[in-house]
Amino acid sequence: MAKFGEGDKRWIVEDRPDGTNVHNWHWSETNCLEWSRNFFNKQFSGVVFLAGEGNLFIKVNKIEKVEGEAYVNVRKGKIIPGYELNVSLSWEGEAKDSDGKTLLKTDGLVDMPYISDENADEDPEIRFSVKDEGPIGKTLKEAMVKKGKSIIQEKVRVYVEAMAKGGPCRDELETKKVAPKPVAAGSATAAVEKSGAVPAVSAAPKAAESKVVKEKKKVKTKEGFKTITMTEKFNCRAKDLYEILMDENRWKGFTQSNAKISKDVNGEISVFDGSVTGMNLELEEGKLIVQKWRFGSWPDGLDSTVKIVFKEPEPGVTVVDLTHTDVPEEDRYGNATVVENTERGWRDLIFHRIRGVFGFGI
Repeated sequence: MAKFGEGDKRWIVEDRPDGTNVHNWHWSETNCLEWSRNFFNKQFSGVVFLAGEGNLFIKVNKIEKVEGEAYVNVRKGKIIPGYELNVSLSWEGEAKDSDGKTLLKTDGLVDMPYISDENADEDPEIRFSVKDEGPIGKTLKEAMVKKGKSIIQEKVRVYVEAMAKGGPCRDELETKKVAPKPVAAGSATAAVEKSGAVPAVSAAPKAAESKVVKEKKKVKTKEGFKTITMTEKFNCRAKDLYEILMDENRWKGFTQSNAKISKDVNGEISVFDGSVTGMNLELEEGKLIVQKWRFGSWPDGLDSTVKIVFKEPEPGVTVVDLTHTDVPEEDRYGNATVVENTERGWRDLIFHRIRGVFGFGI
């Protein structure tokens, strides 16, 4: 994920003199880190996990840190959230005996080292710790894990949903929505109905109009998918680049995420910590990779096809032609950012990182 403020300036339009960005047509980028800090503080303020069950009392103390980056890009009214956050909060626990006497009072931490838009459809890793690791301290920690984990996960989901809707930009986007214009034909019909006159229109045109509407609806159901095409150059041999993309250890190296990649046709693949899964359809060493790709955030039953063609016009120079077909415009949550995020992922998280890590820059 590109860092906030480091986007290509050709795609981020400077503020207009009149301060407007008509219909959000151009890119606008808003830093959401401070908003995210306030959001988590409000979400966890006063949260109680246990209030005496089993003579245990556990509650949130405070948010210790919200570090990393968070931003929202808006283009043509489409919201593209981006965030990589390290969040931790402190909790305090108390264990009492049957008479209400305090046996132990101690503090602990909850760490969430990686809350990211790349894994928006997955629950983040949560690490629990307690200062007093004696028997009672461990009991408090186990109770915190059992009772608190699901509550914390739900709070994070609320944040993810809020960012998907624009974060601090949501209210501004709502006010910029243009009200639909009245349909002239509908207005004319309403005027006729109001006057009591009978329109001189036969039933046949109505039937034809109904048919047109149905046909339009039928066509619309076939829409909603895009094709991403991209051409990239690298200072390396084609077989070397092919091996990098088909070697799970090298993939782990340049993406800093877990990967499992079969080198056989019909073999399964899983990259970006399981966010993307699929299967090899065609493989030709140094020349062609065709794979089925599916993102976990996509609606069930949707698969896309990735085709990577390797060309070597001269020794040491490789040209890659990428074609990614059947990419849905929306994910299962209704976010219309799938195509933009997928294209950015190929460019920034795969091709650019391969150049940087392996020194194949052009």
